[in-house]
Amino acid sequence: MTRNDHNISRKSISEAALKVLYRLTNSGFRACLVGGGVRDLLLGIQPKDFDVATDATPEQVRELFRNSRIIGRRFRLVHIRFGREIIEVATFRSHSSDSPKTELSTEGRILRDNTFGDIEDDAMRRDFTANALYYDIANFSILDYTNGLKDVENRTLRLIGDAETRYKEDPVRMLRAIRFAAKLDFEIEELAGEAILYCGHLLAGIPPARLFDETVKLFHCGNAVRVFELLRSYDLLQYLFPALNEILKGEPAEAMLDFVDQGLVNTDNRINDDMHVSPAFIFAILLWPAVHQQAMKLQSDKLRIVPALLQAGSDVMSRQLEHISIPRRFSQMARDIWTAQPKFQRTQGKHPARLLSLPYFRAAYDFMCIQSMVSLIPANLCLWWTDYQKTNPPPTHSRRQREPRPQRRRKRNVD
Repeated sequence: MTRNDHNISRKSISEAALKVLYRLTNSGFRACLVGGGVRDLLLGIQPKDFDVATDATPEQVRELFRNSRIIGRRFRLVHIRFGREIIEVATFRSHSSDSPKTELSTEGRILRDNTFGDIEDDAMRRDFTANALYYDIANFSILDYTNGLKDVENRTLRLIGDAETRYKEDPVRMLRAIRFAAKLDFEIEELAGEAILYCGHLLAGIPPARLFDETVKLFHCGNAVRVFELLRSYDLLQYLFPALNEILKGEPAEAMLDFVDQGLVNTDNRINDDMHVSPAFIFAILLWPAVHQQAMKLQSDKLRIVPALLQAGSDVMSRQLEHISIPRRFSQMARDIWTAQPKFQRTQGKHPARLLSLPYFRAAYDFMCIQSMVSLIPANLCLWWTDYQKTNPPPTHSRRQREPRPQRRRKRNVD
């Protein structure tokens, strides 16, 4: 597609990405903008980052850019840093199972993929047609080897090649399909969707640390409500949040379902308003039905509510960590949010000021207000705390500056 036939302008491409494209081109290499950046620009969305594909090897790219470093073993890439912006540069790859630089597991999963090829080969090894579009800086044309332009126009998410084979190569592609469909308002093509139902169990073999990254991307994509619907529809929730999935397969209270939905709406609103959202909050929301259910059982055994929440939160989080490796700073904050909930009932004396002074107060307050919106707790409780903050602004919490550790004095050698 020539420049006159598409809407992509260099004004929409970051200065850093243009520098990379032009330096590679001027050095005799072929360089193209590729992937989500091209897709988003065609859709009228300003990309958050830009990726470049080239026929230069990682070592050749590294020689051209002093502000770069080669990363990865499974896929060797080059990251070029311009201040806070990082441009990711990948060499054109050719997917060949016979190459010594390509390694597959017995299940067909890609363990290593560093066989280089040409741009046509590179397009065919990408996951979805919508992500296999190239913006050629040499003549400003769009190169389409997989009919991706038509799929972008029709808002269809279609896998390149046999769907089951592509999911076996990398099961995380199923989660990427969910994310792109929700974020871009695309429909997952029928064969790609059917294969998810057959291949979902492969997610059980993905390292929990990688699933944490993908889960955060899913629920911070700006349409977490749709993500949740699709995860349930394709029966993938069980591999990410088995405790929640078990409750949903039973007969959960309608108010608890409304709570999860409203929590996701709250997250979407903050993301779309460019407000900060901690991963701890989304985990606190999605694990709360299981924590609340277990805490109520413990409380019925004459354990007070806060100790019951502490024990339930610890048990549920421990089981969750077997599936998703949640960093301690987020898992602890989720537990703090849970155990803070009964404390909002104490509105007399010094209790409100103490709660207000806690660093996680705002997240716990938002969590409590979501409960009040769906009638899990009295609605006037959220109103009371909202009014209280107007006359008693919460303190600003800054990170403590660590004092340098005192160094041990060296003993002087006495001759």
